[in-house]
Amino acid sequence: MTNSLEQLKATGTVVVCDSGDFATIGKYKPQDATTNPSLILAASKKPEYAKLIDVAIDYAKKHGGSIDDQVEAALDRLLVEFGKEILQIIPGRVSTEVDARYSFDTKASVDKALHIIELYKSIGIPKERVLIKIASTWEGIKAAEILQRDHGINCNLTLMFSLVQAIAAAEAGAFLISPFVGRILDWFKAAHKRDFAKEEDPGVASVKSIFNYYKKFGYKTIVMGASFRNIGEITELAGCDYLTISPNLLEELLNSDIPVPKKLDAAGAQSLNIEKKSYISDESLFRFDFNEDQMAVEKLREGISKFAADAVTLKDIIKSKLGA
Repeated sequence: MTNSLEQLKATGTVVVCDSGDFATIGKYKPQDATTNPSLILAASKKPEYAKLIDVAIDYAKKHGGSIDDQVEAALDRLLVEFGKEILQIIPGRVSTEVDARYSFDTKASVDKALHIIELYKSIGIPKERVLIKIASTWEGIKAAEILQRDHGINCNLTLMFSLVQAIAAAEAGAFLISPFVGRILDWFKAAHKRDFAKEEDPGVASVKSIFNYYKKFGYKTIVMGASFRNIGEITELAGCDYLTISPNLLEELLNSDIPVPKKLDAAGAQSLNIEKKSYISDESLFRFDFNEDQMAVEKLREGISKFAADAVTLKDIIKSKLGA
C-alpha cells in the first residue's frame, strides 16, 4: 500500500507545503507552497537563512530614505527572497503575504501587492507564479477583487473562518481561499472544554460547507484547507481542491499507511439543498452576518494581530542589522 501522502494526492487534492523553511520543502514534492510572517520569522532565525537577510539589507541600503523606509524595503525584499528560493524547489506558485497592518485598508493592500509583484518581476519571477495573500476582511476581499480584475494578479484570501467570508471571496473572483481548520478547532475546544473526533471536527465541517457551496454554484475559486492540528483533519478533507500542510504533518503522512479515501466530491455537491447568498455589493449585510459568528470574529482579530506582531519582530531584527 502506498503511504498516506501519496493516497491523499491520488484523491485529486493538490498538496501544498505550509512553510518558510525551504530546506525541508522538496522532500514532500508539493505543487505549491505558502508562507506568512510567522513562518518567515521562524525560518529567518536559522543560520542557513542569514544570506537572505543580507540580500534584503543590501537592497534596503541602496533603496535609501529614512531608517523606517529602509526597514520596510528590506522586509518586502526578504519576503520575496524567501519566495524566490521556494520557487526553485516547487513547480507551482508561492503565496506571499501583504502586511497584516493593511487588513482594513483596501488601497494600501493593493499598493503593497503591486509592489511585491514588481519586486518579483525585478528578479525574473512572473506574477503567474505568485499568489498575494490578504486577510479576508471586507477591505481585503475588495483589494483582491481589484487585483484580480484590474491587474490580473492572483490572490489567496487567508484568515478565513466563515462561509460569509468565503461567499464574498468567490464573488470577488479570488483565485484561492485558505479556510483555517485547526484554529477553528482550537476555539471550539476552548469554548466547549472538550476534544472533538475528526468526524465531528468543526474546522473540517467549515471547509466542507465552503467546498460544497462553491461546487453547488459553480464558483472557480480554489478551496485550500489550512492550519491543521493533526492528520485526521487532513484525511477527512481528502478530495478538497488544495490542502496546505506543515512539514511535520507531511512527514507523518509520509510515514503512515492509513487508508485515505476521498471524502469531498464536487459532483455530489450538486444535489445538496443549499441556499444561495450574496454579499459582494452589500457591505452592511456582510458585516452583520460575519459579526453573528463569534468564533470567526475572534479568530480573524487574533490572526491579524499575530501576523502583524510577527512582522514587527521581523522589522526589529532588520532594523538592528541596518544599524550594525
